[in-house]
Amino acid sequence: MTSILTYTFKNLPSTSKWALQSLRPLSCSSQLRAAPAAQNKSKKTLAKPNIRNIVVVDGVRIPFLQSGTSYKDLMPHDLARAALSCSTSKQLAALGAGFSDRTPAHTVTMACISANQAMTTGIGLIASGQYDVVVAGGVELMSDVPIRHSRKMRKMMLELNKAKTLGQRLSLISKFRLNFLSPELPAVAEFSTSETMGHSADRLAAAFAVSRLDQDEYALRSHSLAKKAQDEGLLSDVVPFKVPGKDTVTKDNGIRPSSLEQMAKLRPAFIKPYGTVTAANSSFLTDGASAMLIMAEEKALAMGFKPKAYLRDFVYVSQDPKDQLLLGPTYATPKVLEKAGLTMNDIDAFEFHEAFSGQILANFKAMDSDWFAQNYMGRKTKVGSPPLEKFNNWGGSLSLGHPFGATGCRLVMAAANRLRKEGGQYGLVAACAAGGQGHAMIVEAYPK
Repeated sequence: MTSILTYTFKNLPSTSKWALQSLRPLSCSSQLRAAPAAQNKSKKTLAKPNIRNIVVVDGVRIPFLQSGTSYKDLMPHDLARAALSCSTSKQLAALGAGFSDRTPAHTVTMACISANQAMTTGIGLIASGQYDVVVAGGVELMSDVPIRHSRKMRKMMLELNKAKTLGQRLSLISKFRLNFLSPELPAVAEFSTSETMGHSADRLAAAFAVSRLDQDEYALRSHSLAKKAQDEGLLSDVVPFKVPGKDTVTKDNGIRPSSLEQMAKLRPAFIKPYGTVTAANSSFLTDGASAMLIMAEEKALAMGFKPKAYLRDFVYVSQDPKDQLLLGPTYATPKVLEKAGLTMNDIDAFEFHEAFSGQILANFKAMDSDWFAQNYMGRKTKVGSPPLEKFNNWGGSLSLGHPFGATGCRLVMAAANRLRKEGGQYGLVAACAAGGQGHAMIVEAYPK
């Protein structure tokens, strides 16, 4: 499902040889209202004694596209290579254009938070002194997912491969039946429950009394803010990608602001006929890739780079994959805040993964409930829901797209770029994932 690339470097020269260039329904007016620039309140830094400061120097992604469109004839490594070697990011081009075969690399996977795992693996390697520089990222090509033969067919093919005589082969072939050719089609389903994620999102929305209108209005907000950010050039992490034999792709193609009237015409996608999750308030199957250059601060400065942000505390959580599959942000947010010594009021930019509108709004309600905190999380009080004026202000996965292996880098870069643009100091990134897992990280703006 996912393919994550993590490249590591140890002894890069201090002087680079490469060319560098120094919850109630939301009103339509509130959906498009620009958030006021955050005032940098000179809060404390989260630097810790005797621990290396780790920074993100830059991060890029090729445009996220709906599956079955311009990337459909490519391979995942084509997309990954483009993100790693994009010419418009001089820092990443310097390291990504031609990796030596002596550069160690490995793949990690953690469903929708795979890129988050790649990043935090890199953070751990740098913090422990194993490496000074890591390129972490991810890729997803939903246009060409693996489709397996049936188990009976696989078994026969393996046995045929082992057969030594013609008689053995003919005996095996005589057992063949037409139903052996029925493929095992992939599904975005939870392994432990066999329930599709959309079905789980529908049940979660019902459990937290999130209405269809609430979900449609939130989805419209995401698309409207993404369109506004795209038009204003705020999505600076997106780099053009020349598709071989086709035109150059320059922007995400899933951003499509509609109207509540049009959205209301769609039928439920998972629980029929009474469900509330539809194609309009769900993230869509997406092709895309992303990459980030992560370094020890002293190495970045020695090489002449200007970091964008510090990568600070992070946590991973896991809970019941049946009834709380998508509540990872609710569980992870208070833990990462406590670990960093911060409160919700300290956060200037929230970037949460939007799997479904219902998932986001259910998390808001859970985070704002003392009862839920006490009965399910073992906490005395609620952490509180993020204020909308600070939340996913440049759109989210509902509108920008969600390549499972690449979204984590997009979230971190959105937080880092928003902090620089809006003058804030702290960002909080959070996401849910299959298996009832979740992740949260604190991003701190680098001083200008």
